[in-house]
Amino acid sequence: EEIMAHSSNVSSVVLGKGSGRMLATGGDDCRVNIWSVSKPNCIMSLTGHTTPIESLQVNPNEKLIVAGSRSGSIRVWDLEAAKVLRTLPGHKANICSLHFHPFGSFVASGSLDTNIKLWDVRRKGCIFTFKGHTEAVRCLRFSPDGKWVASAADDHTVKLWDLTAGKLMFEFTGHTGPVNVVEFHPNEYLLASGSSDRTVRFWDLEKFQVVSCIEEEATPVRCVLFSPDGCCLYSGFQDSLRVYGWEPERCFDVVLVNWGKVADLSISNNQLIGVSFAQSTVSSFVVDLSRVPKSDSIPHGLIRDDQPLVPPTPTGSSLRRIYDRPSTSCSKPQSRVKHNSESERHSPSSEDDRDEKESKAEIQNQEDYREIFQPKNAICRTPPRSEPFPAPPEDEPGTAKEAVKPSQAADVQTSLPKQELVRTPDPVQRPPIASSTSLTRTEPSVIPAARNEPIGLKASDFLPAVKNQSQTELVDEEAMSQIRKGHETMCVVLTSRHKNLDAVRAVWSTSDIKNSLDSAVAINDLSVVVDLLNIVNQKPSLWKLDLCTIVLPQIEKLLQSKYESYVQTGCTSLKLILQRFLPLITDILAAPPSVGVDISREERLHKCKLCYKQLKNISNVVKNKSGLSGRHGSAFRELLLLMAVLD
Repeated sequence: EEIMAHSSNVSSVVLGKGSGRMLATGGDDCRVNIWSVSKPNCIMSLTGHTTPIESLQVNPNEKLIVAGSRSGSIRVWDLEAAKVLRTLPGHKANICSLHFHPFGSFVASGSLDTNIKLWDVRRKGCIFTFKGHTEAVRCLRFSPDGKWVASAADDHTVKLWDLTAGKLMFEFTGHTGPVNVVEFHPNEYLLASGSSDRTVRFWDLEKFQVVSCIEEEATPVRCVLFSPDGCCLYSGFQDSLRVYGWEPERCFDVVLVNWGKVADLSISNNQLIGVSFAQSTVSSFVVDLSRVPKSDSIPHGLIRDDQPLVPPTPTGSSLRRIYDRPSTSCSKPQSRVKHNSESERHSPSSEDDRDEKESKAEIQNQEDYREIFQPKNAICRTPPRSEPFPAPPEDEPGTAKEAVKPSQAADVQTSLPKQELVRTPDPVQRPPIASSTSLTRTEPSVIPAARNEPIGLKASDFLPAVKNQSQTELVDEEAMSQIRKGHETMCVVLTSRHKNLDAVRAVWSTSDIKNSLDSAVAINDLSVVVDLLNIVNQKPSLWKLDLCTIVLPQIEKLLQSKYESYVQTGCTSLKLILQRFLPLITDILAAPPSVGVDISREERLHKCKLCYKQLKNISNVVKNKSGLSGRHGSAFRELLLLMAVLD
């Protein structure tokens, strides 16, 4: 079916994933138009943007829509109330990608300015700014459990970000062209990405490695969508739909569809709906999935989503972790104090009033509007019992937090900017950090390793703030709800660390210590490096020159850490290296050049030069800290004596 969607060129099209029947289009006329896939008339037209619409996204229950413009402005509309809900300024260039959090009032946006921003729709605030991509961010997707966000960009990379810690988890490289689309598996720890290099790649999110790569199409991958049961991937190409499996990689079917450059896919009632646009028209196409095989083991044409499916062999699903989704059922709010507090209520500011006047929702078809957006049955809109991550502080200029790249952080555990810069009215709302140590409000210069209680934590921090002393008696259920929030965060931290250590141990058992250290460094979590070094330090015979080249840059970070235990581990490792390898390094560097070609000697010389350069850098840190008093100072002075030969 073809519709004339706008008076000028269409620039963006998106399908609602809840019903699969709602269609939103954005155009150069600065309007967002809402349609029903099966009907030719526009239901609603949303105005307010002053530059062409570049990106659109509908939330999971199809009650909100967000649109990003060429100027970098973002607007969120409430389709039930038929009015603008928020205007979110902050990006400096075109909005290229948007995505709603699966069960929270949060939106992620990616831009031509290479930044990714996370917004709280309730408070009109930017929670985090993620920096790391070097070109436009083309696609964003939240994980099904709401803990991660994946980004695909023109710089040929896919990045995975941890929302709780506010930092980069892993960067997947392998594509040789701009990555257009990325999609999480609905159940397993698996990610799919499609690129202009004409490949679809599958990534394991536990081992952080490629599972398979499919290279057989002659056109770029435009969109991908996992089947609801997760047994296959539907990929949209120029004029074709392909159905893929990934373990092993294979193509189950190719369906020729005359949709040109398909823009989005959705599944509804065992039908796949695809939409594409050209100039001012939008076309929709339907593929009957009951006639499309999605497994080698089932005959062509017998697939039905309402019947039990026998998974292909092998699928690998039994070996991969499954997402833990929090309860999202409609229930009574657990904390009356939090939900009724003054800080939670939004009072429209003059800026909001101005936005409302400038932004309009013109209802073109009242009957369709009432049928779709104002159903007779009341819908429970209560938020999930446990928020995916704590709400941000009230808006203040310059408080948007930025997640820095690993190379810019002296201590990976503290890559989240210091929280004391942001005034939070309620300590419970302070974003947690995914590391092995506690985050403090007033941080001492060094956090001691031996302590009987967490630094900077008080019991009152885990209880709701109250205005009246007479209200200080809390219901047990409310108090337990607040305490559980911190518990869940800590469980996430420890589970993540345990998973990382398991991955390192798996590499060590199948390979050697060098590869396991490489994998620990690649995980980009200093706590994992510390745990591994504490083991290796107990057995000096494991140390080789190869190991030194990997460990020395990490030791430099450890010596500058604020955590005493990290500094101690760094000092122990550096002392071992200096005692066992420094004489060898200086002898090899001082030896006259050999006659002829000796490849092994050249390799050893190269490693020694690398170690020498790294040790020189570390010696500056040791000199600066040798003046400290106490146990720290004596340890650094001992290291300084051992490093004297470097001068």
